[in-house]
Amino acid sequence: MEQKTIFGAPGFDFSEINAIKFAEIWNHFDKDKSGYMEGKELDHFVEEVGTKILQKKPTKEEFKSLKKTLMSAYDLEKNGKISMVELAQMLLPNEQVFLLLFRRSVPLGSSVKFMEIWRKYDRNLSGFLTVPELENFVTDFVNQSGEMLHPNKIKEYAKSIMDLYDRNNDGLLDLKDLAQLLNLTENFLLSFRIEDSSQEERKRDFEKIFRYYDVGNTGALEGVEIDGFVKDMMEVIRGPLSANELNQFKEAVMKHSDANKDGKIQKAELAVCLGIHLKK
Repeated sequence: MEQKTIFGAPGFDFSEINAIKFAEIWNHFDKDKSGYMEGKELDHFVEEVGTKILQKKPTKEEFKSLKKTLMSAYDLEKNGKISMVELAQMLLPNEQVFLLLFRRSVPLGSSVKFMEIWRKYDRNLSGFLTVPELENFVTDFVNQSGEMLHPNKIKEYAKSIMDLYDRNNDGLLDLKDLAQLLNLTENFLLSFRIEDSSQEERKRDFEKIFRYYDVGNTGALEGVEIDGFVKDMMEVIRGPLSANELNQFKEAVMKHSDANKDGKIQKAELAVCLGIHLKK
């Protein structure tokens, strides 16, 4: 069965690709929503590009030559795949790449900072980001970048982000979708194996863990610091969480750990939670 083409559509023009059209193109090729074009997906993309450029289906030699050229120029990670970022750099003007992808040049490395962003924009505490909430996110990002955009352009970028990252197509972004959008790095707790360590090693690791999540340096975890810790701790065990799951686990952790009921997790309380004996 012949695959549906997107570049061969009547009137298609590479020079007129905008954020919404980019989302349509990406979803056309990234069938398994892995975040990469690879294997047959990548071959399908190269063949369509070749057909559009040559005005005919490329021969085997033309296909190999074009694929080699494209991968040499745009496979920045050198992993034999094309990521969303790499495709954007191939197809979009520079300013649209910047405003569309919302991925920092330095990956977002802290779950505490990530949860601060999530709590700021999930204003109705629904556990999801709606399109209007996403528009608020886009507006703030654009303002911080020093760019000036018409409100209609804000709506366009918000829609394109929803189309790109809403993996179950329900018109909402969940916690996992936003983590992918913001390029959240590897879980901090994965570098520790507290249960397999000696008591002294456990204590040293605990000090590192507590300092990492105690962003305010207050001697206790509170607010988004607790969110970040619970998110990382439970994802070591269960994998990516939804916002509602995170809230449920947070409630359970607070019930178990917050001995003095002050809405915070004191250092000693967290040590008990992790089975660490701080006193010699």
